[in-house]
Amino acid sequence: MSSSFWDARYATDDYIFGTAPNRFLESQIAYIQPGMRALSIADGEGRNGVWLAEQGARVHAVDVSPVALEKARKLAAVRGVSLDFEQVDILGWNWPEAAYDLVAAIFIQFAPPPERDRVIAGIRRCLKPGGLLILQGYTPKQIEFGTGGPPNAANMYTAGLLRDWFGDWDILHLAEHESVISEGSHHHGMSALIDLVARKPGG
Repeated sequence: MSSSFWDARYATDDYIFGTAPNRFLESQIAYIQPGMRALSIADGEGRNGVWLAEQGARVHAVDVSPVALEKARKLAAVRGVSLDFEQVDILGWNWPEAAYDLVAAIFIQFAPPPERDRVIAGIRRCLKPGGLLILQGYTPKQIEFGTGGPPNAANMYTAGLLRDWFGDWDILHLAEHESVISEGSHHHGMSALIDLVARKPGG
């Protein structure tokens, strides 16, 4: 999806995914250490990157939409934190090698296969040895709920798929569940979710 698609979606004074952090990301607060270098992928209006910065992380927040990033900058200013914001199309981004202690990948399911493989390869590349991935996404059953996410089951995750991608890492948590979420107007209601916390070997 192009930046113009996302610009149009974010072109409102409202924060369409809210300003509170993703609940699963927030639940992993024990892993967030002051001074750690964190990447928030497709951070949108900033709710997750800003929260990570509030925990003391040094956050690199990337998104394809300049409209979203401007809203994220405003949210950071209101919250009194500083982030490194960058407009990036992650499908064409040169992911840095071993650059981050933490990667937050929250609902980044806009890329179907095979483009998605580049994102997964980028995540695997950019984490330092010993670094942590915190991911939440939708399972294919989300199509039935229609309460957020893309309308294509091929974009969704399963536990088997995540094990294929990260099975050689230390999987600390992996769970599929159906839960009610309330994250602004675009993620609202009963949802088919999958959560992953995985640590890259080494470090």
